[in-house]
Amino acid sequence: MTEREGHGGIHAVDVARAHGVEAMFTLSGAHVFPMYDAAVKAEPAMPIIDVRHEPTAVFAAEAVGKLTRTPGLAVLTAGPGVTNGVSPIAQASFSGSPLVVVGGRAPAGRWGSGSLQELDHPPIFKSIAKSSVTAHLVDDIAPTVDEAFTLAGSSHRGPTFVDVPMDQFFNSTTVTTSSAGNTTAAIDPDAESLTAIAALLAASSRPVLVLGTDVWADRAEEAALAFVAETGIPVIANGMGRGIVPGGHPQLVTKARSASFSAADLVIVVGTPLDFRLGYGIFGGKDGTTPAKTVHIADSPGQISTHAEMAASAFGDLTAVFTGLLQALLSASGARSDWTSWLSGLQAEVAAATDRDRALLGADADPIHPARIYGELLPRLADDAVVIGDGGDFVSFAGKFVEPKRPGGWLDPGPYGCLGAGMGAAMAARITRPSSQVVLLYGDGAAGMSLMDVDTLVRHNLPVVMVVGNNSAWGLEKGPMQFLYGYDVAADLAPNTRYDQVVTALGGGGEMVTDPRQIGPALDRAFASGVPYLVNVMTDVNAMYPRATTGI
Repeated sequence: MTEREGHGGIHAVDVARAHGVEAMFTLSGAHVFPMYDAAVKAEPAMPIIDVRHEPTAVFAAEAVGKLTRTPGLAVLTAGPGVTNGVSPIAQASFSGSPLVVVGGRAPAGRWGSGSLQELDHPPIFKSIAKSSVTAHLVDDIAPTVDEAFTLAGSSHRGPTFVDVPMDQFFNSTTVTTSSAGNTTAAIDPDAESLTAIAALLAASSRPVLVLGTDVWADRAEEAALAFVAETGIPVIANGMGRGIVPGGHPQLVTKARSASFSAADLVIVVGTPLDFRLGYGIFGGKDGTTPAKTVHIADSPGQISTHAEMAASAFGDLTAVFTGLLQALLSASGARSDWTSWLSGLQAEVAAATDRDRALLGADADPIHPARIYGELLPRLADDAVVIGDGGDFVSFAGKFVEPKRPGGWLDPGPYGCLGAGMGAAMAARITRPSSQVVLLYGDGAAGMSLMDVDTLVRHNLPVVMVVGNNSAWGLEKGPMQFLYGYDVAADLAPNTRYDQVVTALGGGGEMVTDPRQIGPALDRAFASGVPYLVNVMTDVNAMYPRATTGI
């Protein structure tokens, strides 16, 4: 226990640091000056990454939470500064990302008289945050912020919001604090539930395991990989579950996703919702075949599906889940089904898909097929690279072709599907993984939402390689609208926009590519540049991703 005298910002920063925060993301505003003063004068000083638009700050803090698995910190000034954080906070909620947002608030002493940016923020976030409260007095700041960090970092993880009246932020007090930075206790899974799932698995002849984001977030990647290795079960990766089973592993059958789900008799989904990305939990059952049995496993009870028909479910600490499920399976009486031929069949599907992909990855088409970009990028990615997707159609190809070698190397907006998240994520990746390649894959639509924050990358010396698949359209909308109506509107962007010149004007580097043979050399120059560098590749608007789901 320690006693600390000072203004409210000092106490908030002390608590944040106790919970593992190493950087603050913000856009300057007087309502939160005490937070900056505390960060600058801390020993050692806490870095302040100031951006050009508040959503980037919150997206960055959210990505810190995803990458480090401890809450990131965004600090937003009152009124529009706070409301500009709504979409990123919603994304964190949908993705289960540990995040704390501290907002400024009009002075309590002036409340109700119409001071600048007087707005009651917490009700705005009630539906998308785990908690959303005001620390009304300076003495409330430390305990309220501490509770926010504890809640954000505990299963099921997510965002929390605290605002502080400006006059209370500037006030001083003495606070007695501990530096534990604890989260709530882990949940032990129910042994009977695991036994029931093990029985289903032992009886299954065609099982599939889906590993989702929460397996990574719950620090269960080693237990998950051990379970996979011991059982021989085929695996499909989802979200930040990518890389837990490394790309190229013989049991990773993500490239045979359709065949796996269509023919499986049991699908065990761990650490991700049974949402539109997974057919709402319905697998197989086409052409009169028997649907697969579905098992859902989550880190906490509130994450278990309530809409899907399930054969079994379980919740709890996911390391304990995988360990307990393996023990139950190995100790079950009777013989287990042999999955060798089932896995071999899926491996053949993976090999066939890989052969089909090879032609696209090496395509010499003019205009450039977007897949060719990945054909050049993949061999240049190090095993510890962090790849970030921010876009629609172009980034869908990334999901198809990029299979990380390590966990924690893939970031995307998650099920909320919020464009514009990539720039903040790239900042977070560069700060938390200083020695790794950081590659931001932009659709040209998404690029328009956040490229101004290249200025932030330059000012804070955060080199990132950006690649734009530029088809001069909102490709994810253009094709479906043409299919539905025979025409499209509000789907075209200006042709051949020089996003690369935007980056060079802001102090980075960049170039435009129109010849597929020049993509690789351009990427080499980008990686070697040591500055924020954008490779702007003109692609074929008619080469659309062949998607099977619409999200509806």
